[in-house]
Amino acid sequence: MTIDKQLVWVREPNEGFVLARLHELMGEEADVVPLDNKYPRRTCSFEDIFPAGDPNKDVDDNCELMFLNEATLLNNILTRYKKNKIYTYVANILLAVNPYKEIADLYSSNTIKMYQGKSLGQLPPHVFAIADKAFRDMKAFKQSQSIIVSGESGAGKTESTKYILKYLCELWAKSAGPVEQKLLDANPILEAFGNAKTTRNNNSSRFGKFIEVHFSGACSVTGGHISHYLLERSRVCRQAPAERNYHVFYLLCAGAPPPLRTYLRLTKPDDYYYLKSGCTQYFTTPDSEKKISADRKSKDHLAKGGLRDPILDDYEDFQRLNQALSRAGLSEEEKRDVFGAVAGALHLGNITFDEEPGARGGCAVHAHAEPALAAAAALFHVPADMLRRALVSRLMQSARAGHKGTAIMVPLKPHEACSARDALAKAVYGRVFEHVVRRVNRAVPAVAAPYYVGVLDIAGFEYFEMNSFEQFCINYCNEKLQQFFNERILKNEQELYKREGLNVPHIQYVDNQDCIDLIESKNHGIFHYLDEESKLPKPEPSHFTECVHRELGAHSERLHVPRSSRLKAHRELRDHEGFLLRHFAGAVCYSTGQFIEKNNDALHASLGVLMQESDSAFVRELFEEAGAEPARGRLAFQSVGAKFQAQLAQLMDKLGKNGTKFVRCVKPNGSMRGGAGEGGLVLAQLQCSGTGAALQLMEHGYPSRAPFLHLHHTYAPHLPHQLASLSPRTFCEAMVHSLGLSDKDFKLGVSRVFFRPGKYSELDALLRSEPHELQAVVKNVLTWLVRSRWRKSIFAVLSIIKLKNKIVYRRSCLVLIQKCVRGHVVRRRHRPRLAALRQLAALRHNLVDMRRALASLRPAPPAAHPALDALARRLDDAARAVKDNEHMSREQLDSMQATLSKEVEVQMNAIQKAVVEQKNREEQERLRKIEAEIRAAEEAKRIEQEKIRQEEENRRLKAEMEARRKEEERLRHQQPADVAADVIDPLQQDRTDRDRLEQERRDHEMALRLARETNGHVEGSPPQLRRSERVRLQQAAHGKQKHDLSKWKYSELRDTINTSCDIELLEACRHEFHRRLKVYHAWKAKNARKSTLHEQERAPQSVMDAAKSPRVLQKGDILGARHRYFRIPFVRGGAGGDGGTRGWWYAHFDGQYVARQMELHPDKTPVLLRAGADDMQMCELSLDETGLTRKRGAEILPHEFERQWTAHGGPAYAPPPR
Repeated sequence: MTIDKQLVWVREPNEGFVLARLHELMGEEADVVPLDNKYPRRTCSFEDIFPAGDPNKDVDDNCELMFLNEATLLNNILTRYKKNKIYTYVANILLAVNPYKEIADLYSSNTIKMYQGKSLGQLPPHVFAIADKAFRDMKAFKQSQSIIVSGESGAGKTESTKYILKYLCELWAKSAGPVEQKLLDANPILEAFGNAKTTRNNNSSRFGKFIEVHFSGACSVTGGHISHYLLERSRVCRQAPAERNYHVFYLLCAGAPPPLRTYLRLTKPDDYYYLKSGCTQYFTTPDSEKKISADRKSKDHLAKGGLRDPILDDYEDFQRLNQALSRAGLSEEEKRDVFGAVAGALHLGNITFDEEPGARGGCAVHAHAEPALAAAAALFHVPADMLRRALVSRLMQSARAGHKGTAIMVPLKPHEACSARDALAKAVYGRVFEHVVRRVNRAVPAVAAPYYVGVLDIAGFEYFEMNSFEQFCINYCNEKLQQFFNERILKNEQELYKREGLNVPHIQYVDNQDCIDLIESKNHGIFHYLDEESKLPKPEPSHFTECVHRELGAHSERLHVPRSSRLKAHRELRDHEGFLLRHFAGAVCYSTGQFIEKNNDALHASLGVLMQESDSAFVRELFEEAGAEPARGRLAFQSVGAKFQAQLAQLMDKLGKNGTKFVRCVKPNGSMRGGAGEGGLVLAQLQCSGTGAALQLMEHGYPSRAPFLHLHHTYAPHLPHQLASLSPRTFCEAMVHSLGLSDKDFKLGVSRVFFRPGKYSELDALLRSEPHELQAVVKNVLTWLVRSRWRKSIFAVLSIIKLKNKIVYRRSCLVLIQKCVRGHVVRRRHRPRLAALRQLAALRHNLVDMRRALASLRPAPPAAHPALDALARRLDDAARAVKDNEHMSREQLDSMQATLSKEVEVQMNAIQKAVVEQKNREEQERLRKIEAEIRAAEEAKRIEQEKIRQEEENRRLKAEMEARRKEEERLRHQQPADVAADVIDPLQQDRTDRDRLEQERRDHEMALRLARETNGHVEGSPPQLRRSERVRLQQAAHGKQKHDLSKWKYSELRDTINTSCDIELLEACRHEFHRRLKVYHAWKAKNARKSTLHEQERAPQSVMDAAKSPRVLQKGDILGARHRYFRIPFVRGGAGGDGGTRGWWYAHFDGQYVARQMELHPDKTPVLLRAGADDMQMCELSLDETGLTRKRGAEILPHEFERQWTAHGGPAYAPPPR
């Protein structure tokens, strides 16, 4: 057996995959040698090995790769990324890798014009192509379109959204006047108030937004609308050490002019409690660094310098924000009010509290916090003492003292006052954000539009060392979006193929509906138990967590306790302090300590009333728009989770009604460095986003499609009348055939035409070409139409000829029936006379025999000849009488026949007596000759009997074969059902264990990434993917065997089989050898090119299929002899995919495995294979696995096999030693 040293990809935790070469087969694994010396030689499962092809070649569409698997997908993305080609297609899905640097001329106006009106595939992949595709689909199908931009934090979703809006506005909003600028101005406004720096992204969106660009019936921009989801309000009060608060705080500190800074009473970032817990450095450039005075810079900024990012500059961004707000319609006074409310929330964080002594308890504002209290009160336009009172006490109303109840001021403890202060800051900032979004929407003309193109940009899947309520909501949203992706791309796509009659293989994908139900179920979801806990008089996070584990943990495989995490920091959490939830992208551990607080955004009644009584109309408007009076009682509140679920349900309903385009953003590395790629990180994102399953579907699918009517209406105005007048289906069929496309490049469904990736663009470009270029198309179409009509005419003529021949044939049949019926009637009437004439003819024949006998007599009796002459005359007279007399009765005929028969008999007896006497005389003379003839006859008879005996023996042997086959079939059917289930259940259990191990491997990799980012520690070793169960079974099997062959090499096994005389060792080596062959051939078939599948056929397809079906193993040996011979038909496929010629496949089994094998095909050289010399080309299956013993008529006799083997030059068979 020769192992081809082919180039393969081998799974590696950090790099994703590394290049290696196959070296040795080791059972179900292979020994591989990486090309890079820093990776050691190792043994890997075949499931972790993929063919590599050319690793240096890159393609625009991953569907065009020679081998379609996740290894080649990852290599193509990283190869293109290193060449600054950040965009790649998977059919109609765009993969966008964040370059973390500027790429020249990638988003210029010339590039925008270049992609206008171009189909996908005509130009290199680009986000502009997706935007243009959405616009053209909206225009063609009269349906709104949505572009879902998804990915992890830092993958570039916000930038992709901005470039999509830039493309749409620059091309189709020129005629809309200020609408274009106002739509573009929404980005700096939303980024300033809703984006912040995190450890993974310098410009991370901490809210979700769905931006709609409205189009008129003439497809020009008329307006827009922005919907926002789940602003992370807790970031206003606290951030991680390396993160920042929202950009607007730093923009005000760095870029606000002196008069505004004086009004806002702002200094430097590290003077504020809400900012100094995180990063206090500004984003600057060398130029803007000089414009910021030293008194505005924090200590960290002075010591370390400013942060650098190609798209962020706090000083200049404030100027852009100020201008954008002005263009959005905000006056200087209103802008000052907005900035004042933001600064007021910032000053609130510096208000601290001291506990007051006394029996009543309570707290008071610290003396050092009085300036901050005065600043906040001035910016909110409320009295400082009223604000102080509202912060240190809360208003309670009792319903027992009348309609309005009795108002009671309850003092607060210091920690309760801090919570009230933080709640007010979050409420102010959240309502300022909502107000800004409303003003942006109000600035854009609200014109009713029939269609729109929407862009969804929402926070990607998040997982940190400690995750709270915000991450839980964000990941829940991503679960819903992933389910939408699965349904729209995988489920609905396959259902469409089935409805249209396209034969596309079914693709399996992971359904995350159970995880969504676990979160949002109405009466048994996590959100439900969180809301129920929030309604209790004294809600406790520990009680909520225990309830989740008790009610949901036992019924779901996705919910676990924190100690089941692989990250050490998570294992330190107690069971009542959090839970581990296995999302589609991996396991995330949530700390539930602040779930209840963050789920309830209601203010104390005293704070709400105070803000509604502000002297500022702007502040009053903020709190009136959010609800004039807080609801009394916990049972009437609407939680943040419930609001988010309602918003998300509306969003998913909107997306479901629109056409959808997907942009999958990919984060190349965790350090946000340009040009650096981490294969393991990229691979994890591709797996989580379902790109692998989509690639597998698009390999066999047809992502581009168009209804017949749409294509006809779209291109008919550009074509001559003779083509435009065709029916829609005929028009489409003529167009695709005129291009010379292969049948594999397109399919005609029931109502639309489907194209392989990139093929629709050829048709679109050709049909939109210049008139003189269309002449060739018209000529080809007309030629195809003539040929098509000529074929239909020929078919009609042939059908008519066939019908005419059928009529002629039926006429001849009717004539034959008539002839037979008439003949039967006549024969029945004349049957007695005919019988008499036949009897007379027989008597006349006897006379001829008697004359011949007389001629042989020496001498002849003298009176014999006259007597015979007279008798002949009487017979002639009788025949003539029968023919002439039609009314002769049966009695007359019988009497005449009896008389003549008697006379003939008398003469016959006399002549026979004379002949006998003469023969007796001659008998002695011929005795010697007769005796020789008898001996010859006996010899011939003996040979004939021997032949008959041999045929009977063959029939007996074949009958025994059939009986043996039926007996084996009966034994199989008598196996109890639980035995069969025991065979099938391990297979299902093995698949379940493989899925579990794959999930654990992803969890371990995610934990490794978190540990690297947080300098944490991961306990436990990485799970051995797909091997634990197999190794356990192998070890159990080895424990029952005498010889352990798992480490033997191929050459050692082959030599032992050929030379050993130890029967047990010989059988063990044969089983191990063929087991390895099966694993190797399964891997080769899985990863073979489609064009070479026919070359790997080592046995008929029915034999290979029988090996895939579950089998119930027989106890004991197979019935019958050791040597068995089989013959079945074999059709070997051609190289072009066409069916081959029918031949025969012979197999000689020596025990359980094939010893000799033949393939006989007409007009082809016979293929004779022997065990030990041609193992790679021979069938590796055992006799049980082939199912040949169950095929009726498949088993043949030994001499039948040996006759064919010898006739085609096969050497004599030498059995192995026993």
